[in-house]
Amino acid sequence: MSATTIPTEDHKDIEELKQRIDGFYSGKEDEERFKLYRLTRGVYGQRQFGVQMFRTKIPYGKITTTQLRALADISERYTNGNLHLTTRQNVQMHFVKLSDSPLIWEDLAAAGLTAREACGNTVRNITASPTAGIDPEEPFDVAPYVQATFEYFLRNPICQEMGRKIKPAFSSSERDSAYTYFHDFGFIPRLREHGGELRRGFKVVIGGGLGAVGAIAQTVYEFLPDDQIIPFMEACIRVFDRYGEREKRMKARMKFLIKKMGVEAFMKLAKEEWPSLPQQSVPIVPEEEEVLLPDAPQGRPEIKDQAHYQRWLVLNTFRQKQERFYGVQVKVPRGDIHARIARPLADLVKAYAADDIRITVQQGLLLRFVRPEALPYLYNGLQALGLADLGADSIADVTSCPGTDTCALGVTNSTGLASKLEQVLLEEYDELLETSDIRIKISGCMNSCGQHMAAQIGLHGSSIKTGAQVLPAMQVVLGGGVSPEGEGFIAQKVIKLPTKRIPQALRTLLDDFQSNSTTGQRFNEYFQEQGKRYFYTLLKPLAETDNLNAEDYFDWGQDEAYRQEIGVGECAGVTLDVIGTILGEAQVKYQLAEEAIDAEAFADGIYHAYTSMIIGAKALLLARDVNCNTHRKILKDFQEHYIATNDFPALTQDFEAFVLEMKEQAPTPEFAATYLKKAQSFRKRVIAVREAQLKEAGQDKLVVDNYYKA
Repeated sequence: MSATTIPTEDHKDIEELKQRIDGFYSGKEDEERFKLYRLTRGVYGQRQFGVQMFRTKIPYGKITTTQLRALADISERYTNGNLHLTTRQNVQMHFVKLSDSPLIWEDLAAAGLTAREACGNTVRNITASPTAGIDPEEPFDVAPYVQATFEYFLRNPICQEMGRKIKPAFSSSERDSAYTYFHDFGFIPRLREHGGELRRGFKVVIGGGLGAVGAIAQTVYEFLPDDQIIPFMEACIRVFDRYGEREKRMKARMKFLIKKMGVEAFMKLAKEEWPSLPQQSVPIVPEEEEVLLPDAPQGRPEIKDQAHYQRWLVLNTFRQKQERFYGVQVKVPRGDIHARIARPLADLVKAYAADDIRITVQQGLLLRFVRPEALPYLYNGLQALGLADLGADSIADVTSCPGTDTCALGVTNSTGLASKLEQVLLEEYDELLETSDIRIKISGCMNSCGQHMAAQIGLHGSSIKTGAQVLPAMQVVLGGGVSPEGEGFIAQKVIKLPTKRIPQALRTLLDDFQSNSTTGQRFNEYFQEQGKRYFYTLLKPLAETDNLNAEDYFDWGQDEAYRQEIGVGECAGVTLDVIGTILGEAQVKYQLAEEAIDAEAFADGIYHAYTSMIIGAKALLLARDVNCNTHRKILKDFQEHYIATNDFPALTQDFEAFVLEMKEQAPTPEFAATYLKKAQSFRKRVIAVREAQLKEAGQDKLVVDNYYKA
């Protein structure tokens, strides 16, 4: 494939990835350091030795039929042919050879897709309501705002090496179908009258999260004008990068920083960053895109199962805000779709819908702008592909991460259990597909990739020890999710059960709810009314281990007794480095600063220069065994251990003010040149001090240097 068909920035990334892989294979680059790098390029280790998971980054889950075909071709050419749809509206491919990852990226880039910052401590994929643009209740389409935000932060130096990842989400309406309440940044569209005109803006929430310690995001703006959302995010990310934890990974997400300092203090620091922002306002002008549609089909095809078709219309389709058009939800069990299905699906979409497919947070697909005349044709086509299952985004559409199928952190199997629970629901509780507000989500461990803490009934992988044996288990959590009014809830832990008893636990919960709830009462209302203790007592008989049978020791989909094999995830790691290597990183950042300023990207250059000084100071602090867990602490500790003791050549008496001048000044060409000179002067002095230390010590020093990679 010709490099001319690939965007310049992607081509540069691909060539760099090739070089770094060669360096890793030749032993020139340490494995842990290379791991940190490859994660930011979408390459993530999996449970099986010697192969990788490759993740794309698809803002708001939008792909075209051409891109779907390209993904299908890539998956067959380089993997096992399976495309896995994720809860973050991405596509993942598994069993990838590391050496093939640049080739995969080339094909992605040629199709207008990327893997840059799909993993790592970056701004991850920006999710949104899949109904954005067709939602009857939306004040306006949020998709252009998602795209602009994605483009702004992609490759932005402020968010390449944060202490932890950042996850934003945009909802299409107040119903919060994008689950903004558990994101680092959440945006809900609103209109407000201003000067006789309706002004676009967003309700803004920050500091949410799932995982082992859930947090509901706090509202910081009831209305923020739409041109302010990108500057606001940048200011907050700068604060997070400077103050965020980098040593204790489990306390490193933004939600912990906000909890520690308080939302008011966090917002005050964000406002202090405003003068240094490259743009005080970033207007986003949505372009009116013409929706190209196929002609309406003539006649009416034969429907073999009219009853099924009529239920499919009720459960899997809805009227768009555009008159005479329908949205069609496609249920994709476990989020897995093979290339041999994806290609004819692309053809089907092209024939009967808009060339605009949305991956949903429920691991399904949403087809848009389907004419009513096309619905029976589309149904027949989906039926032939095995994609006309009832109940997309219903209680029977169980979300599950890959779990122990491929994930090193998986404790128990989530996909097999999801299939079993769907079977129970369809065979025994079929009537709930129309009436229930319950959603079921499963994660293979506590890390919430399956978003179990955001479900009315959630499950995460665990284990139970019985004597000398260990059996697979699931922690049951209840009461999470979003109410029809858009209020978000974090689920509460109730009880841990053997995983083979979870189907019976589901029956017990549903039978109790149907028998004892009042008319019209929602599951979460019933859970809050009865209390966690009630449900613990209800499920306690299933937790008894004195009546276990042989089947209880087998996980779902496994043909041998359970063995707990939890690998080391790619989300944390420790590298042993010599100080010289860390100083080399400072030099790389300085060179990036020079390149950016030469290219007149002055804000980028200033931030690279800032980072080069932080890393240089860190190197000298580590040489004296001073712990370095935040940028802010590095600034203060360098003042204490080097400036105040006169152990650093005269440059400034206030190191913090010297470095942080970058947040007081606008990123003008003049200031960028001045700040770069300061960084150069500091770098030269750091090298001189280190050379003196080496002369005295006789050899470079090996230190433990923490890097966080999730």
